[in-house]
Amino acid sequence: MSLDNKPVYSGGCQCGAVRFHIEGALGEASVCHCRMCQKASGNIMLPLVSVRGAKLTWTRAEPKRFQSSSHVRRGFCPHCGTPLTYEAPDGLAIAIAAFDHPEEIAPVVQWGMEGKLPYTDGIAALPGYTSEEDADAVEFLRDLVSYQHPDHDTDEWPLPENARKDTENE
Repeated sequence: MSLDNKPVYSGGCQCGAVRFHIEGALGEASVCHCRMCQKASGNIMLPLVSVRGAKLTWTRAEPKRFQSSSHVRRGFCPHCGTPLTYEAPDGLAIAIAAFDHPEEIAPVVQWGMEGKLPYTDGIAALPGYTSEEDADAVEFLRDLVSYQHPDHDTDEWPLPENARKDTENE
């Protein structure tokens, strides 16, 4: 919370080149299944949250935009390609996974049901494992070094090499 008791959120892209702060209440969080959102995110659906009632500030660079239709622009990191925004005449939404704490933002509605892939509802019933439980990945993970930006603001970008080592396990 900020000093005036408004909620505060932060987030950014995978590499840290683009970062944002949001002050104020977020709008409705949703999942969109339409084909355009699938393509824009490279995924089976795109979870978004409206920020139209809050103050959005880009704190490190701004997304590059692609005009995906006559009404919508999509923002993404020009360095790593992380999908970040959905910008339409009725306001702006940010990809939920781009927030530093996406677990705090739960979708309440689904849109674009005409594009929903038939296996989506069955995903929760699939067997699930942690990365460490995957015997085939143990060797791969043993010396993996992540260059992903940590889920908090940093003073510098890109992170100096020694700072990368300090934030790898965050």
